[in-house]
Amino acid sequence: MSPDRTSLDAMMRASRSAAMGRPIGRRGLLRGASLSALALGVPGLLGACGTESQVQNADDCQGPDRSAEEKELVFSNWPEYIDQKGKAMPSLAQFEQATGITVTYNTDVNDNNEFFAKVKDQLGSCEPVGRDIITLTDWMAARMVSLGWLQKLDKANLPNVEANLVESLRSPSWDPERDYSVPWQSGVTGIAYNAKYTGEVGSFEELMTRQDLKGKISLLSEMGDTMLFMLLLEGADPEDFTEDEWQASLDRLEGYVGSGQIRRFTGNDYIRDLNAGNVVACEAWSGDVIAMQYDNPDIKWVVPEEGLSLWSDNLLVPNLAEHKTNAEKLMDHYYQPEVAATLAAWVNYICPVDGAREAMEKIDPSLVDNELIFPDEEFLANAYGFKQLDVKTRQQYEKDFAQVIGA
Repeated sequence: MSPDRTSLDAMMRASRSAAMGRPIGRRGLLRGASLSALALGVPGLLGACGTESQVQNADDCQGPDRSAEEKELVFSNWPEYIDQKGKAMPSLAQFEQATGITVTYNTDVNDNNEFFAKVKDQLGSCEPVGRDIITLTDWMAARMVSLGWLQKLDKANLPNVEANLVESLRSPSWDPERDYSVPWQSGVTGIAYNAKYTGEVGSFEELMTRQDLKGKISLLSEMGDTMLFMLLLEGADPEDFTEDEWQASLDRLEGYVGSGQIRRFTGNDYIRDLNAGNVVACEAWSGDVIAMQYDNPDIKWVVPEEGLSLWSDNLLVPNLAEHKTNAEKLMDHYYQPEVAATLAAWVNYICPVDGAREAMEKIDPSLVDNELIFPDEEFLANAYGFKQLDVKTRQQYEKDFAQVIGA
């Protein structure tokens, strides 16, 4: 059962209040860059497919861990995805002070496919990439695991993670024991609309069929986001569908494209279109919309009647990272409830840490009951991930999708 309209508005107002004075954009700033990259002929969605002859045996592709003698690490993350006060990052500064480890923090993960293209030649050849932690979304993290490009984590260095990781994220199909990954934040994909230009839109069925929305909606350019909802419209389970169901869902999307219902496929740039009224409703990430609402209270976000798309971004240690133990210490630092709450209060995505909700009482009480940060089982009852795919099948599905959306 989904939250009602009134409770969702209250949640968004609380988060909007918490976002005052912060930049808009957060984690999703350039998340959809792969579509524009394709249009420009630079490495992107199809360029990232590459050859899969670069599979490594992670046990054979190892180097020394210099953590004991080198108190440093390099952390690659998405833009606007950590707490900030001016140029300072308080939670990161706290880690550095507590451990004596200096962190070089880079915001160079702008898109999953784009980042894959940056590192595939080195990791595929068992060469270092100069990073100790990288942050990637579930499906790309799964691909890295299948290619043997990630180091297995030492859980003895992760006591807070072992104790405080929320139950719902403990056993994803692509890393059932969390041997290679630690969730950074999670999020949900639903529908946003601009109430200044349209009435409420409550389902993807409406989004795709209402004549008053024709040519005024956008969908996301990442295959897993948009096709998850096409599968739901087809009556299929996005976590366990057949090849026939995939093809039927693809045909459904092709029909919507051909009818002119969809204005375009976007990354995070739907923000500009929605604010300006160029689109009046769209597929959207919850955290982005929270930030948008600070400047524009006409922007609404709803849980679609069909369900939600649920995803996580994960901390990973690539092969030949030279400071693995230091990286594990940083992962564990963010699983202290007070630190996790500090981060969640800024980024406004789903917090993966048990105890953070109670810690939020002291940090920002207005966010304690916000189900877009601390969802309960009822809120997530109709949330879906996307089916785990082998490398060859994912390549084919990405190509199928790119062809239909005209990339």
